[in-house]
Amino acid sequence: MFRLLAEEPLIVSLMLGAMGFGLLYGWLRSGNKKIALTGLVFVALIPLAWFIANRVETDREHIQRLLHALADAVQRNDHDTAVAAIANPELEERARRELQNWTFDLAKVTQINKIRVIEDTFPPQADIEMMVKVKVSGRGSNAIQNAQIPRKLLLTMEKEGDDWLITEYQHLPILGGPDKYSTYGGGQPAQGN
Repeated sequence: MFRLLAEEPLIVSLMLGAMGFGLLYGWLRSGNKKIALTGLVFVALIPLAWFIANRVETDREHIQRLLHALADAVQRNDHDTAVAAIANPELEERARRELQNWTFDLAKVTQINKIRVIEDTFPPQADIEMMVKVKVSGRGSNAIQNAQIPRKLLLTMEKEGDDWLITEYQHLPILGGPDKYSTYGGGQPAQGN
């Protein structure tokens, strides 16, 4: 219920409004003042629901905000900021090598399909699947120029203190399996490419 209140205040407001106005209608039919007061309390809770939702940031919202900030850093070609949320040095170096091959004119999170926070692990972990759109130019002489490419990005994150850090990532084409730009755990290209 807390996640619903923090992340979906519109749904909570609709439920409170339906209860409140339903009770007020019942008061109009019966004349019972207790029903009217209860209905007014439900209606008065609607602004409180929005206040709480604006003040509380859940882990899912924190991750979502972080993903958009990282996409902005990639778009600015700010590699240091883009890799700052990566947990281990080997993974950070792999990401830095991949980013240095490209100049980004656009990097945008277009859709977050899934943020699954796994609360019963220590430290808490999250699996994320999202779609991104990039407009890139390669740095080599025969590299692609100004290509707009959609990619699927799979992340595993781990909570360290109040921060979420990336412990693994993989980018894939939107449809199908890995291509020549996809890498697995050790930074190795996908087999057969």
